[in-house]
Amino acid sequence: MTSVAMPAFSVRGRDRSESLRPLALAAPLLLLLVFSFGAPIVALLSRAVYEPTIANALPRTAEALRADGGAGVPAEPVFVALAADLKQAQAAGAVFELAKNLNTRLPGARSQVLRAARLASQNQAASKEAMIKAAPLLGEQQSWAAIRSGVHPFTSFFLLNAFDLKWTNDGTIGAVPSGQAVFLRVFGRTFLVATIVTLATLALGFPLAYLITRLRPAMAALVLVLVLLPFWTSILVRTAAWTVLLQKYGLLNDLLLWLGLTSDRLELMYSRTGLIIAMTHIQLPFTLLPIYSVMRSVPPSLMRAAQSLGARPFTAFWRVYLPQVIPGVLAGCLLTFILCLGYYITPVLIGGASDQLISNFIANYVNAELNWEMAAALSFVLLTSTLGLYVAMTRYLGLDLFKMG
Repeated sequence: MTSVAMPAFSVRGRDRSESLRPLALAAPLLLLLVFSFGAPIVALLSRAVYEPTIANALPRTAEALRADGGAGVPAEPVFVALAADLKQAQAAGAVFELAKNLNTRLPGARSQVLRAARLASQNQAASKEAMIKAAPLLGEQQSWAAIRSGVHPFTSFFLLNAFDLKWTNDGTIGAVPSGQAVFLRVFGRTFLVATIVTLATLALGFPLAYLITRLRPAMAALVLVLVLLPFWTSILVRTAAWTVLLQKYGLLNDLLLWLGLTSDRLELMYSRTGLIIAMTHIQLPFTLLPIYSVMRSVPPSLMRAAQSLGARPFTAFWRVYLPQVIPGVLAGCLLTFILCLGYYITPVLIGGASDQLISNFIANYVNAELNWEMAAALSFVLLTSTLGLYVAMTRYLGLDLFKMG
């Protein structure tokens, strides 16, 4: 019998089709992720640097400012163009959005912009003097610096504000007034709370994971179920339960008094201490499980072999056992730290006014102040910080979350 050789291009075509088949099967899921998850995130984050409201509402003013070429309060033609733009915005119903946007850049500008728009819409003499009389902010250099930066759709205003910075009148970057500098302090508080909770879960989770690996299978399964039992409950329910336990006359205060650890009842609700306790309880499984999964893969015979070769128990633990479980420790800590950065419900219900994290400010800008641009800027800073931390852990510490177990 003679064998017929398959053409090379036929084999390559078959291999290509087989390699594309898994991609075709996953295509619907990928499209769903792109349109329901990726696209909304990109659309939100883009608002941190793209805000065309002022540029769309003041086209004549933008052209007049380019012709004026100055850096201070412009000349009469710019005010005439501004009056025409405000009149058109008033007729189109866009003046309120314009006033709100300018108020973000210039606190107190909203009412003055609306007065200037009413003046322009009444066909009165919209001269430079009349416009400044209706809106005194238009006579200040900083106001026109803000308008000049706003007539460009792409802006760095919100990202700079997220770092408590701003463009000064002379075109340089400077710090915002101390009374308005809040975001760096909030970011610092967020990272501090996340660090404390991560270390607390590590201090509790590492010994417990080690204990579970040393128990008999039946007992280890029972302990693991007890650890995971709160994990299967809604985070809102767990947080609500802690609001009961942390009350001044709650069970935790009763326990501390009964044990003699305190002589008076502690104010744990609406405090950072209570917030850290609740977050530590919620995050404990996220730290424990990666550590436990790696500990299970370490043969107990290694420790016995090290001790049989003359190593003391602590030396064997430090030089033989710990290096092998470090990937699980880093993975659990990284997972907990990243999740803590985005906490929202627990700080709202348990934390005090001075314990709100950055996610609470983002939610406030979205739901209360309707300032999507500032929410996008804060989200962008938080996202890039989280991604930077993850890249640093995976690249410089050799951690790979997808190759553990």
